[in-house]
Amino acid sequence: MSSATDRFLGMTGARLPLVQAPMANFAGSALAIAALRAGAVGSLACAVLSPDQAAAEVAAIRAAAPGPINVNFFSHILPPQPDDSAWREALAPFYAAEGVAPPTTVPPLRKPFDAAMAEMIEAARPAIVSFHFGLPEASLLDRVRATGARVFGNATTLAEARFLADAGVDAIIAQGFEAGGHAGHFLAGHRPIGVLALVRQIAANIDLPVIAAGGIADPGGARGAIAAGAAAVQVGTAYLHTPESLASAVHRAQLAAAGPDDSVFTNLFTGGLARGLRNRLIEALGPVSDLAPPFPYASAALAPLRAKAEQDGRGDYTSLWAGQGVGLSREEPAETLTARLGAAALEGSRA
Repeated sequence: MSSATDRFLGMTGARLPLVQAPMANFAGSALAIAALRAGAVGSLACAVLSPDQAAAEVAAIRAAAPGPINVNFFSHILPPQPDDSAWREALAPFYAAEGVAPPTTVPPLRKPFDAAMAEMIEAARPAIVSFHFGLPEASLLDRVRATGARVFGNATTLAEARFLADAGVDAIIAQGFEAGGHAGHFLAGHRPIGVLALVRQIAANIDLPVIAAGGIADPGGARGAIAAGAAAVQVGTAYLHTPESLASAVHRAQLAAAGPDDSVFTNLFTGGLARGLRNRLIEALGPVSDLAPPFPYASAALAPLRAKAEQDGRGDYTSLWAGQGVGLSREEPAETLTARLGAAALEGSRA
């Protein structure tokens, strides 16, 4: 077994070098429980949960399956409420076509990690706390560390990995451009790098376990990431096909029909760059628009359009997140998927 993988397993207590990705709105307690039962790190996406909801989910996971629980948070900087009139004007033809009115209220926004969530961590004491879009302020991070939790940070470049290492994280998630969902860049803008090149750069320069994330959806991908120097792999899109995921029927249907060319970076749905499947909105406006307000504000104006289309069984205005490994995925139980890919990653570490 590679020393890197051995280090990861010793640090986390997992039996398999695999992290089930925390996917906000898609990865709840059922998915984490299945991953834990197979021997991997089970993750809970907390970016859209309240502290009480997150605590209840952690309790449910812990009661159902032993193993390392990873709770994940966003650490973005929330900008002031922008003027979204130009964005609403761009959406006006869609409001008319769907027979809906623009929203008059702003739905709850994705908030960054804060003192209330730090208090939840102090009470729940998960094994791992991971962050997307950088790290929270030092005082909050100190509170997390004081619980004994391992801290994982997400890097999309070597510079970001060095920042995380200097901040004292325990492991680095190397998020390649192939990954579905939001690109977690937080320094110098979005500079997309493929996962294998990113893993090799970080592993060669930083003495921390590196977790490869992006496009890993089959045994070959898992073995390849380990061969590139990763200590473990993080798998996301493949889990969306499982019965335990919270993906909608519309999303599942699009995933089943998709190939890698259907996965593109877009800022239309939240204002932040994220990889997902093409749909009507992307085809009409292009994947990226300067008119979309910054993350996470763009989603508010889309809410009535998304609701109307989904009622009709359409994903025309829905964020259909998926990575470039989407065409390699298949429908199967999450525990089976975890065991299959985790075994391949473990095999790769012994090669």
